[in-house]
Amino acid sequence: MQSLLSPAILFFALGLLAALVRSNLQVPEAIGKALAIYLMAAIGLKGGVQVSQSGFTFELLLAGLAGLGLSLLLPFPAYWSVRRLGRLDRMHAGAVAAHYGSVSVVTFVTGVAALEAAGLQVAGFMVAVLALMEAPAILVGLWLAQRASSKQAPGLTQHMSHTLRDGSILLLVGGFLIGLVAGPGGFEPVRPVFEGAFGGILCLFLLDMGLVAGRHLAGAGSVTPRLVALAIALAVTNGAIGLLIGIAIGLDFGSATALAILAGSASYIAAPAAIRIALPQVDPGLPLTMSLAVTFPFNVLVAIPALTALAGLMA
Repeated sequence: MQSLLSPAILFFALGLLAALVRSNLQVPEAIGKALAIYLMAAIGLKGGVQVSQSGFTFELLLAGLAGLGLSLLLPFPAYWSVRRLGRLDRMHAGAVAAHYGSVSVVTFVTGVAALEAAGLQVAGFMVAVLALMEAPAILVGLWLAQRASSKQAPGLTQHMSHTLRDGSILLLVGGFLIGLVAGPGGFEPVRPVFEGAFGGILCLFLLDMGLVAGRHLAGAGSVTPRLVALAIALAVTNGAIGLLIGIAIGLDFGSATALAILAGSASYIAAPAAIRIALPQVDPGLPLTMSLAVTFPFNVLVAIPALTALAGLMA
């Protein structure tokens, strides 16, 4: 209940409500981008500082391999479920698989903030795990979609390069490396900016995300109730798999829960950009609405508070 009633979650709910009642409340696009830049830089920087203190460990290696394995494998059950149960064609099923195998940076940031507010620490190297999980799933999803056509879409290498150059991932990894080099001593002068202001900036950013998600949900025409149910089921199933793997490889409860949050999230930034380039015949609104307007609100309002409470009980 504490996580569910935290200011960040409530600001997201406020934005969602404002969009659904068609309020004129809005966050200027430039400000929304600035908030996102701050959050990506802050989470990457703090993760790098933590790893500089703990060093590169066997736990980091295991977590990286686990994240990479999840990213490569999760698109397959997502593809099968929306193909068989959601009754989508192969091209659209592959696009959805790319979204649900990849990860949402904002969901991760929100989850880490909730876990830390509940007194559970998340290992800094989870930022590196996040970066590892972004691109492989998108490539697997594209491969699944392109099997539907005898003519392969050109340039998988080009799509991978585009994904790896995605601004959010570049900023996260760059911030992580800066924190790794600077260490605790170098971080201390900027701590008030990147740590003290983090909670307030997250509230404003989630207000904006609530507005965006609500507008997509209000305008969802191609997403059937069956696909809405699958979008929630995939978040729950993938999150449970991530949690079990995190516990099995010996991660602490905070980090195992962070892996569950990553596995249960769905991309709505990098994956849509790659799909738009690689699969122009696919309606981008369908997988984007599933990931942004259904799975993202479900994760923020239900899954993250529930996982935080579960992690607290296990700890």
